[in-house]
Amino acid sequence: MELIDLLTKNLGVGEDQAKGGAGLLFNLVKEKLGDSEFSQVEEHVPGINELIDSAPKSGGIGTALGGLASGLGGGASKLGNIASLANGFSKLGLDSSMVGKFVPIVLSFVQEKGGGGLRALLGNVLK
Repeated sequence: MELIDLLTKNLGVGEDQAKGGAGLLFNLVKEKLGDSEFSQVEEHVPGINELIDSAPKSGGIGTALGGLASGLGGGASKLGNIASLANGFSKLGLDSSMVGKFVPIVLSFVQEKGGGGLRALLGNVLK
């Protein structure tokens, strides 16, 4: 899978870590976008549902923090997204700083496959 190759080569992570991390990001995108918007992403990212399935399941403190931060509204929901992602990344054996390294690679890949509009759509969720 092309995206997984990009992540493993650029970040020095294992294939399972790359799949899980990308899956976490795409799962967040799926949760935040409506079905019609997410179907645009699915159309341009082959194997996206397999990636989502390979993401660690949420639960624990990161999810609780995410829910709490989301309840605070506005910019705090972004904090909740990061807390939730950091929890998932730690389950993959990755430092929370890796979230920030995955995002630009995923956004670049999505832009290559679906154009700037699709990148902007994901960028609004992942920034």
